Amino acid sequence: MELRPPVAELIDVSRVYRMGDVEVRALDGISCTYREGEYWAIMGSSGSGKSTMLNLLGCIDRPTGGDYRVRDISIGTLDDDELSELRGEHIGFIFQSFNLIQQLNVLENILVPRFYLETPGSEAEDKAVELAERVGLADRIHHRPRELSGGQQQRVAIARALINDPSLLLADEATGNLDTQTTREILELFDELHQEGMTILLVTHEKEVGARAGRTMWLRDGKLDRIVEREPVA
Repeated sequence: MELRPPVAELIDVSRVYRMGDVEVRALDGISCTYREGEYWAIMGSSGSGKSTMLNLLGCIDRPTGGDYRVRDISIGTLDDDELSELRGEHIGFIFQSFNLIQQLNVLENILVPRFYLETPGSEAEDKAVELAERVGLADRIHHRPRELSGGQQQRVAIARALINDPSLLLADEATGNLDTQTTREILELFDELHQEGMTILLVTHEKEVGARAGRTMWLRDGKLDRIVEREPVA
């Protein structure tokens, strides 16, 4: 079977921090390719390197060694402005704590990534309304975050991550603050996006959540411990 094109590639990537005279290898020589339409979970115990990995994948941080490529563009060749542009065009990020802007309503929060690339026009606003409808918030577009439940805020965050049609959707413990029913609904939404061809990387410490993915990358002490492939759980 012909392999799908890679969306993101880690090539012998390391991330080293210095704490005084101590060198901490948060990531150590990791290589992995994430292809179009794949659904990955990234798992490991506390301190295994999951957060550092996510920051690199999201172009929030840069590797100390090795190469990270998004759509065959090496982030090591980009200056800060170019890196921000690449992040805005290709990466959608969903945070555990939602990270919504409290002064903005639902529609405005969804549109925030567009402001980094352009001044949103009527087409972008129409798309934001469509995404609000898709995540079940058609009747909440003028509400502010404080007027929403946790699950509703996470739905806004998902719609915001999708507004620029990203190549890669990253989710950081996206269900960690949600109740069981809302978690199920959010994961079903991820399933739908995956079935439509979205490439998803989900960082989680919950095995039940990770089981939704077809591939799981296990980290241990900053190293790639193993990759497990299976049929996703619907």
